[in-house]
This record gives sequence, structure tokens and C-alpha cells, in this order.
Amino acid sequence: MTAPTCRFCQTPLVHTFADLGMAPLSNAFVKAGALAHPDAVYPLHARVCANCFLVQLEEFQTPKDIFTDYAYFSSFSSSWLIHCEAYAQKMLDEGLLPRNGRVVEIASNDGYLLQFFQNRGVAVLGIEPAANVAAAAIKKGIPTEVCFFGTQTARRILELYGPADLLAANNVLAHVPDLNDFVRGLAVLLAPSGLATLEFPSLRRLIAENQFDTIYHEHFSYFSLMTARRIFREHGLQVYDAEDLPTHGGSLRIYARHLAARAADTPRLQTLLADEETFGLGRLETYTSFPGRVQHVKRSLLEFLHQARGAGKKIAAYGAPAKGNTLLNYCGIGTDSIAFTVDRNPHKQNTWLPGSRIPVRPPEAIRDFCPDYLLILPWNLRDEIMGEMAHIREWGGCFVVPIPETTVLA
Repeated sequence: MTAPTCRFCQTPLVHTFADLGMAPLSNAFVKAGALAHPDAVYPLHARVCANCFLVQLEEFQTPKDIFTDYAYFSSFSSSWLIHCEAYAQKMLDEGLLPRNGRVVEIASNDGYLLQFFQNRGVAVLGIEPAANVAAAAIKKGIPTEVCFFGTQTARRILELYGPADLLAANNVLAHVPDLNDFVRGLAVLLAPSGLATLEFPSLRRLIAENQFDTIYHEHFSYFSLMTARRIFREHGLQVYDAEDLPTHGGSLRIYARHLAARAADTPRLQTLLADEETFGLGRLETYTSFPGRVQHVKRSLLEFLHQARGAGKKIAAYGAPAKGNTLLNYCGIGTDSIAFTVDRNPHKQNTWLPGSRIPVRPPEAIRDFCPDYLLILPWNLRDEIMGEMAHIREWGGCFVVPIPETTVLA
């Protein structure tokens, strides 16, 4: 069987990073009428390129299949909205957006970010492929082009609206199978003196904190700063600055300009690159040793659930994130261990999780059920969720966080 090749540099991919077996699409929530039908499953096998160290999955489903009708609405996370408003203020306060400049966001979702620029009198444009999600942004009055982004789209947008002075792309780079075309598109749409900022989960944090559940089919690639910088330079963009962020369990925000702008690398960027080198992201063995860490997390969670159920304890979960579905399906967890999960997003309520077929209910169901343990699937939002669900302590309930290892929090 011929090995797949790296989507950036075309090197054969022969080294495993994490093989999580066969799994359904993590956002393919099951509706009542489809419960009798089995889930379509695909290999969830992440490999690492020995040349550029890009961690990646093969493309088994196209972005059109995954994102045309999408269940994820960014505005349902309060902490994420706070993060985005702070970003908008930072861009304005630090003069990173010129007066009368235009902000274009790729994968603008329901307008969660652009609303904060628009409220400050800034011209905005969203680019969002999921029509159902884009409709929510348009309803807010945020102009949105419903399309996938790449070089061809960038040229069309440039002709219709002009260049982007600030080009934002949060948590989309990982969702792009044609990585080279996407980054070329950024260079096409960005104004000569413009700034592009992108946020994506940190591969260093993924490895260090056992965040294997962030691997799912909708994420085609997983980036270190050193690899992202190499990819951008290949397409005429210089990543000259970067920040470590706490969002999504640990993310990077990179700042890029055209190579012709000759931006000087910041000390902050140099420090982060040095940290990655020290951690071992330039050594293949750092990646190939990860499967052992994944198996440890699985054993830890299954042992806890087995003991709790053996003691007659009631267990429910909070959240229906994509990462939760990876965790549950890899560990083989279903309704024999977890009665149900709850989610604030009404688009997910009254459905069943793909694979595990655990029902999704509104948050109010927790008080009715009074679980002894509440497993937090979106562990990156644990503080927000523990605040929202603090009332479980009234009956002695405890929270459980599965990553980086199973931990019970009273």
C-alpha cells in the first residue's frame, strides 16, 4: 500500500503520531430519524512528516461534506467572546489596523469576532462556507460571503472589495486540506502593508498535555510555530511575531506580513521558536513516542468510569464538542457509562453523539438527574463550566476532567 504524502512538502508519511482507530465525523450529530442507521466511520490516523514535522490526517471527507452545514456556533462560549473582543481592541489600540482599514475574517462563523470591529465603526467582511452559520452573521448585519477560501476565492474577493488591511483567521488553518492553496490565497488578499493574524492550537501543548482528543477528521493538520513559519515563507509571507494563548487548551497566534515588508522578527517569536526546539519539535522521536501517552489517558479514564459505575454512581457529561467525540469513541465509552451529555447549543440538543450514541440534552437536565460525577468534555472551558454548573455541589456532585489525565474536582 502506497504511503500518503505530506500536504505541504509531499514527503511520504511513514511515521505514526496517533492511531485512534476508526471513527465517525465528530460533528456528524445523529438525529432521531437516523438512529437505526450505522455511522459512517473513517480511519483516524495522524502521521508526522519527517521533513517538515507537519502532523496531519488524510482527507477522507471533503470540506464541502463537513462544513456546508455545520453544528459549531462560536458565540455559545462566553470566554471565547471575551477573548475576541480583547483581540479587536488590541488591534485598534496598537495601531495594527490603519484608519479606515477593512477587516476580513476567514471562517467568520456566526460573526462572533467581526461584530466587535463593526461596533467600533470598522468596515468588515466575513468569509464563511457553512451557509447555516453564515446566516446567523448576516442576521446580525455582518456582510458575509458564503464560500470556501483559497486562491481563487481570494482573487474574487480582491476584485469585489479590495485588499484586506487586517486579515484574521481563527481556528481554520487546521481545517484546510489544500494548505498551499489556502496560504497562497492569504498572500493574494492581503494588502501590501497589511497584517494577517491566525490562531490555531499549539502542537507543543497538544503533546505536552496529552490532548489527543483534539485530533478529529475536521482537523486535517496540527502545527508547531516552526512548521507554520516555514509554510508561510514558502508562499511569500513572513511570520515575524507570535503569542502563546490559553484558548482551546493552548493556542498560538501568529502575525504575518508580506516578505517585501521586511518586518523584523520579534524577541517573543524567537523565544517561542527556542522553546519548541528545546521541547523537541525538531526531533522525530518526540512525535513517535506520543502513542504511549494516548494509551495512558485511555486506561486512566476507563478505570475511573469502571470503579464509579461499580460503586453505583451516576455519571453525566457536559458538552458536545468534537474533541469529546474523539475521546468517547477512542475509549469505547457509551451509555453504559454515561447517561447523557448536555450542551448550550440548541442545534446539538435532542440529537445523539456520533459513534457513542449518547443523547444530548439541554443543561437543565443536570439538575433533574443529580449526577454524582459530571465529565467535562470541553476541558479547555472547565473553569467556565464549573462556574455554570456549580450547583451540582448541592448534592455532593463532583467534576471530572479527562485531559491531561483523569482528575476529580470537588
